[in-house]
Amino acid sequence: MRVFADTSGLFALLVKNDDMHVQAKLNFSHFARHRARLLTSSFVLVETVALLQRRVGLAAVHDFQSKIIPLLEIIWVNVGWYTRAIQRLFALNHRSISLVDCLSFEIMESREVPYAFSFDKHFAENGFTIAAFHETGL
Repeated sequence: MRVFADTSGLFALLVKNDDMHVQAKLNFSHFARHRARLLTSSFVLVETVALLQRRVGLAAVHDFQSKIIPLLEIIWVNVGWYTRAIQRLFALNHRSISLVDCLSFEIMESREVPYAFSFDKHFAENGFTIAAFHETGL
């Protein structure tokens, strides 16, 4: 199974008082048990680090860097990815969908990744399945 890791999933996993922390831990445990490949973008990394640093502190950034990032396959953004993402942003013409989300959608489509480790409704609205595992499965 291949899963795209979004900022909302990664943040919830690392922040114990996040409303989605328990669900994020269940999801992450499921991914580990089933040897899921977690894919993300360098934009998600930047967004996650900024959010962790601002809301939680540098210790959380260190945990993210040392414990989570090594588990991820990272797509490093170049001009081609950026161009695709910005074109999608303009085509969607929706203020609440970010450039980071648009890039994520582009990567998921091009790499045929149907699942998102995310709590952002925009993934489902754009045709992807938000991974929501429970003790008994999806």
